[in-house]
Amino acid sequence: MSREAVFVIGHRNPDTDSICSAIGYAALCRLQGRNEVRPARAGDLNRQTEFILNTLGVAAPEQLNDVFPRVRDILGGEPITVHGEAPLVRALDIMRGRDIRMLPVVDDQGRAHGALILKRLTEQIFLGEESGGIRRVLTSPASIQACLGATALCLHAPETEGELDIYVGAMSGDTFRRHLEATDPTRAVVLTGDRNRVQRDAVAMGVRVLVVTGGLPVADEVVAAARERGVSILSSPRDTAASALLTRLSTPVRHLADTSVPTVVLDNRVEDVKRILLKGKAPGALAVDRDGRLAGVVTKTNLLSPSAVKLVLVDHNELSQAVPGADQVEILEVIDHHRLGNFHTELPIHFINQPLGSTCSVVAGLYRQAGIEPERQVAGLLLAGLLSDTVLLQSPTTTDFDRELAESLGRLAGLDVVEFGRSIFAASSALGAYPSVAALLTTDFKEYEAEGRTFGIGQVEVVTMEEFHGRREELSAGLTELCRERRLNLAGLLVTDIVTQSSLLLAQGDADQLDLVAYPRLAEDLFELKGVISRKKQLIPHLLRAFREGLPG
Repeated sequence: MSREAVFVIGHRNPDTDSICSAIGYAALCRLQGRNEVRPARAGDLNRQTEFILNTLGVAAPEQLNDVFPRVRDILGGEPITVHGEAPLVRALDIMRGRDIRMLPVVDDQGRAHGALILKRLTEQIFLGEESGGIRRVLTSPASIQACLGATALCLHAPETEGELDIYVGAMSGDTFRRHLEATDPTRAVVLTGDRNRVQRDAVAMGVRVLVVTGGLPVADEVVAAARERGVSILSSPRDTAASALLTRLSTPVRHLADTSVPTVVLDNRVEDVKRILLKGKAPGALAVDRDGRLAGVVTKTNLLSPSAVKLVLVDHNELSQAVPGADQVEILEVIDHHRLGNFHTELPIHFINQPLGSTCSVVAGLYRQAGIEPERQVAGLLLAGLLSDTVLLQSPTTTDFDRELAESLGRLAGLDVVEFGRSIFAASSALGAYPSVAALLTTDFKEYEAEGRTFGIGQVEVVTMEEFHGRREELSAGLTELCRERRLNLAGLLVTDIVTQSSLLLAQGDADQLDLVAYPRLAEDLFELKGVISRKKQLIPHLLRAFREGLPG
């Protein structure tokens, strides 16, 4: 089953056209069999859009605060693990069989307690000094028995673990006895075959474990003596060489787990995990869920895996306006009606940009091209986005195709175009409806860049300028704060009177930038824009040209 999720999403601070075109295009994709496609939004809904969705009975799209690839996006299936009580030989079998270099160690609840790293284990087991690493093993009689598949002839404190030294009784009885006397016999694991003298001396000296290899017999009196001395005797079906190696690998892996392996959570950004792994020596990191249970392993290899999240951008084509993280995931398509920004992709994509009044107009045209009629609710959404962006078909961006689409969509949605349009703007015209000055300024705020200058313009529609003039001072102060917070050279609010079809521009910023705004200046921070109702087609081209040329007009 594919994990891919394709989100159709508009710009930050989404307006009605952005939201409605996202829902409309996602619906078209699903009708065409692309069931993984769903609509999303890159910010809160404005009052106008909320009114439209409520009126048409459509749920708001999922909100994505960012799409930065996260650990959860690059994990594969169930993680391969080993329980902390398992012997090392079991872990090595898993690593060899699965061809992995790092194996997480977990407890009964699936919580991670470090990991086994093959390179470090190899060095520890086979390259250690004889006085320590290569002879010594942290284990218990029970663990040795499990590793060897041995039969216990007698057991003493079988679960008690300790650091034991392995000795092979392959020399003469006298020589081996002298060799063992030079050690601490209570820490010794002696492996031998049917050497009766070695068996008896090992028991008499009180070794911790005696392993008789090859399934060879052990005299009853030796077993009886072992019980009296507290010595465990195991009968291994394997030969001495194999038994010695398996005993060496009998340590429960919880003692060998490397707890310095970094741990990350599922919501960590992939770019942050890359930095962690590049700075450290571990081949990977352990990914855990909110309860600390292991969810997977992130390696340097799968950090290169593409994110399962992919995007279709609507109503914008500039990454500066896109949902944060859009530059780090694959963009499959762009559907827009704005000027081309500084946009590039690594692979060819489906890019549709048409000089129409709204992105909803472009989407409605795609329905026609596909020979598919939008459902009633979707037709209503596309109509709403079209009417909103063209300001009731009065904006200079409006084309004959937009007007024809409006009539067609109105019929499909069962809505009167004029009445529906008026209700849309009536629901969103009050400045006082916004919860704060910041919300009013940024709800429909877009940022641009020209010649190293960065500026942003918001827009609100009103049916009278009276309320605006009453709040002008606090709005101007809010724009000053917005310049400071976002490091803008200029921030403005285009206040459009949909009745008179004209606007006022309230702006704050660098003095030389304000001087480049070549509209009649009513005050230091206020400009009159008669006949201007489109930010996209009238105001922004003027500002971009003025900032580029450095001259008014």
